[in-house]
Amino acid sequence: MLFDSFDLVSALATLAACLVSMALLLAVSQQLWQLRWTATRDKNCKLPMPKGSMGFPFIGETCHWLLQVFAKVFSHEALESYLPKIQQVIQESLRVWSSNPEPINVYRESQRLSFTMAVRVLLGFRVSEEEMRHLFSTFQDFVDNLFSLPIDLPFSGYRKGIRARDTLQKSIEKAIREKPLCSQGKDYSDALDVLMESAKENGTELTMQELKESTIELIFAAFATTASASTSLIMQLLRHPAVLERLREELRTRGLLQNGCLCPGELRLDTIVSLKYLDCVIKEVLRLYTPVSGAYRTAMQTFELDGVQIPKGWSVMYSIRDTHDTSAVFKDVDAFDPDRFSQERGEDKEGRFHYLPFGGGTRSCLGKQLATLFLRILAIELASTSRFELATREFPRVVTVPVVHPVDGLKVKFYGLDSNQNEIMAKTEELLGATV
Repeated sequence: MLFDSFDLVSALATLAACLVSMALLLAVSQQLWQLRWTATRDKNCKLPMPKGSMGFPFIGETCHWLLQVFAKVFSHEALESYLPKIQQVIQESLRVWSSNPEPINVYRESQRLSFTMAVRVLLGFRVSEEEMRHLFSTFQDFVDNLFSLPIDLPFSGYRKGIRARDTLQKSIEKAIREKPLCSQGKDYSDALDVLMESAKENGTELTMQELKESTIELIFAAFATTASASTSLIMQLLRHPAVLERLREELRTRGLLQNGCLCPGELRLDTIVSLKYLDCVIKEVLRLYTPVSGAYRTAMQTFELDGVQIPKGWSVMYSIRDTHDTSAVFKDVDAFDPDRFSQERGEDKEGRFHYLPFGGGTRSCLGKQLATLFLRILAIELASTSRFELATREFPRVVTVPVVHPVDGLKVKFYGLDSNQNEIMAKTEELLGATV
């Protein structure tokens, strides 16, 4: 009897410990979300924290005019104007990668590439290479400490994150104030232009603080996930040389690749969209290596799932990765098989929510068209202007936190190619001071 009493006490103690642990976990999660807010928001910011949303606070606001803004930012016409700028940024990066005598860390350099694209193309900032390196380094410090415990002590991650945020905002304010001076002769409207103009049209002129915050979030939105997908793309092209060759063959067939050289002036948005095998490759990369594992939503009404009732107002997390892995429409889910998305097979057409790398419903990723365009241009440039090989004996293990990436960053040696398929070494100094 004494033994039974002891077991009961032990069980109750264990249950109490579990409840306390769950409470602490929930409290820490809430504090981390609060930190996510404070890390990008100035203390004087009057924008309210959004309810039931884990998206970007400013972009995630339900303001109707703001949704219209981003419809313009990612419209067909806008993407057409971004295309040559994105291509130039990618070409410059590949030249730098090829000029390096040592293997590069693809994930790290893809982060730098996506950051440069966001700053120069999406925001239209004209900054020197030195300023770009400083911005990137500061932004890395900001991101690395974004989810630190909210303990404001010297040398804590929280303090480092706040310090990086303040430094970043100062640099961004300088770039915003100089931006009108650089607009003369500009042939397209970037995201920040559209944001400011639309705000004025709707009688909601944004303060400098709000502009800085929305700018950081635009960079953040285009940074980690794009770098993750770019790294996965390069890794799969290394793993499957036959896929890379089929891409080259499609470019040759469409007249885009002649004598081993990408024809200048031929790359247009409609042409890129019409490259069917390229589309299949990008879709398969995003299916197998979805950058973000899932997302949060709020139940708009009470519903039942597998016999479990989910009340209205509850926060629900859905897993993109598990959906792709368990969906019955995909055959041999672990295999990299771009042809599963071909017109003949069309495995993704058999259901509404079996394939959702950018989320689903009305809250799907606003920038998915821009991200897909970026990946397509990168694949075209890799297939037409570069030779690259794995610099390690084996492919690295892939981890999924905070986004999908190889544990060692993926070490790859790049070689530039001229029109005769001879290896060339680009001159790094030619890139210094280049602007988009």
